[in-house]
Amino acid sequence: MSRKLRVGIVGAGPAGVYAADILTKSDLPDGFDGVVVDILDRDPTPFGLIRYGVAPDHPRIKEIIKALKRVMSNEDIRFFGNVNFGVDVKLTELQQFYDAVVFATGARRDRSLNIPGLDLDGSYGAADFVYWYDGHPDVSREWDFQPHAESIAVLGVGNVGLDIARILAKTADELLVTEIPDNVYEGLKKNAAKDVHVFARRGPAQVKFTPMELRELSHSPTIDVIVHPEGFEFDEGSMEAIRAAKSQKLVVDVLQNYLAKEPSGAPHRIHIHFCQNPVEILGEDGKVVGLRTEVTELDGTGNVRGTGEFKDWPVQAVYRAIGYYSDPLPGLPFDEAAGVLPNDGGHVVDIDGAAIPGVYATGWIKRGPVGLIGHTKSDAAETIRMLLEDAPTLAAAEQAEPEAVDRYLDGRSIEFTTWEGWEKLDAHEVALGESDAHPRERKKVVERDEMVAISRA
Repeated sequence: MSRKLRVGIVGAGPAGVYAADILTKSDLPDGFDGVVVDILDRDPTPFGLIRYGVAPDHPRIKEIIKALKRVMSNEDIRFFGNVNFGVDVKLTELQQFYDAVVFATGARRDRSLNIPGLDLDGSYGAADFVYWYDGHPDVSREWDFQPHAESIAVLGVGNVGLDIARILAKTADELLVTEIPDNVYEGLKKNAAKDVHVFARRGPAQVKFTPMELRELSHSPTIDVIVHPEGFEFDEGSMEAIRAAKSQKLVVDVLQNYLAKEPSGAPHRIHIHFCQNPVEILGEDGKVVGLRTEVTELDGTGNVRGTGEFKDWPVQAVYRAIGYYSDPLPGLPFDEAAGVLPNDGGHVVDIDGAAIPGVYATGWIKRGPVGLIGHTKSDAAETIRMLLEDAPTLAAAEQAEPEAVDRYLDGRSIEFTTWEGWEKLDAHEVALGESDAHPRERKKVVERDEMVAISRA
């Protein structure tokens, strides 16, 4: 007899949605006449870091939500938001409802940086700031902009670092055309930053941001982008990196254009510094007063070595954007060093390296927070291929009827949201944007309770 393959996916960001899409479009093994996918997420809304990790002035990147919406509209895919894995439901409970469970929980917090001064007032992690300006329901509504903080340091040269530098350098009024909620606009009006210094440990050929992100720094009329010549150098390893990737060559070309351009006298400046390795955040009376870096030099391979020369930069705040890190998941093994679920490319494996039956991983929780959104598709395809190969041997769910999940969540008094609920909230946010004193495409609702109430109305 044929049956439906039932799969639960934990995480409704691109990794989870792509996995669901690939699964519902795949040829199934003999014995299955269809697939049903439930996607669960701790947020009341879908789309993960597309909603809460992309800067609000990046509408082109947010266009990916349109593609994700088409996937989620598939009648074989259901969404359960406001369901926190490890709090509201455990793995053993999910295994009652699903033949297989795929974890796509991403990476939500900052990777640690082991230098003195991290605990000073004015030292911030990128994730906290990003969640604040993107209106995540679980962070404070206020941001501690200090009136004296006119010079800011951003550590890290990935796209998140550039997002932070750009948001700090722009005026609040420039961002009124975006979806930012009122509390973010009021907070940004208190931002006194005039000079934002972005520090790279290596050279221009080793930066991780994309050409588009780099070009967008100069799109604001209130910002001059200043690339400093110190450390702007190339060794043989750098030249190989440029020859190997067209995107890297484009990045270097944009940097060289900035290097040759004279500042226009704009009121805000983004400075990019190369071959400067942060070694200490300097403090006085518990507050950030500077950043100390060691000057580095390229060693011929594209890596750097310290020179023993140090430089102090007078800054009043430091934002660390050196990468994200995943949270351990209750009841599952975790590789603390890599910050991932240990896996063999798809199967989650135990401490002996043996695959845990019916448990899989995809996205950043599988491979770490590297690569662009597009890389997530191929990653999900690998995991789903393994799942389908295993499908004939997987234990069938004990409670296979879809309504069993709803009954379980209702029985736990969990106010879960659905895809239909998201469509209500989506329409509500669009209406808020249209009716605002400064009309825009949408204005985000921030409070969790309010999002849940609108979704469940």
